[in-house]
Order: sequence, then C-alpha cells, then structure tokens
Amino acid sequence: MPTYQYACVECDERLEVVQKFTDEPLRECPSCQGQLRKVFSPVGVVFKGSGFYRTDSRSDSNGKKSSSSSSSSSDSSSSSDSSSSSSSSAA
Repeated sequence: MPTYQYACVECDERLEVVQKFTDEPLRECPSCQGQLRKVFSPVGVVFKGSGFYRTDSRSDSNGKKSSSSSSSSSDSSSSSDSSSSSSSSAA
C-alpha cells in the first residue's frame, strides 16, 4: 500500500498515512481540525541495465545496430590504411 504525505493548511503540520488506492483522501487535520492537502514529492527511480542512456547503442530504423554500420566503415578505412602504409614503406 502506498504512503501518502499530507500537510495542514492552517497549522502546517505534516503527516504520513498508509492508505489503499481506493481509500478516500484525508480532509481534516487531527491536531487543529484544519484542512489537509496532499504533498507530492519526486519519486526515486533507479534505471539499471542497458538502453537507458544516450551513450548506449541503439537500433536504427532497419533493426540493425548503429555500431555495426560504423564497424563496416572502419573496416574499409583500415584496409586503405594498410595499402597506403605498404606503398609508403616501399618508397
């Protein structure tokens, strides 16, 4: 069951209550009988695994990984590098 935080509008008292999703929200402060409001705070989320970060490899629209296309271009450049280095060593 989720824990909800409430704050009193009148006396600024804060309280936490464990409630079901189907329970009605609290409306009255137990201390001063003033009006309560729900307090919303950011949720702590931890992303584990691959695929959550910009630096992770992604698939392009064809379903192929983008890293495979870059490796094919590096293969062609490495073959041209080896041919240029052999011709320069012969000279």
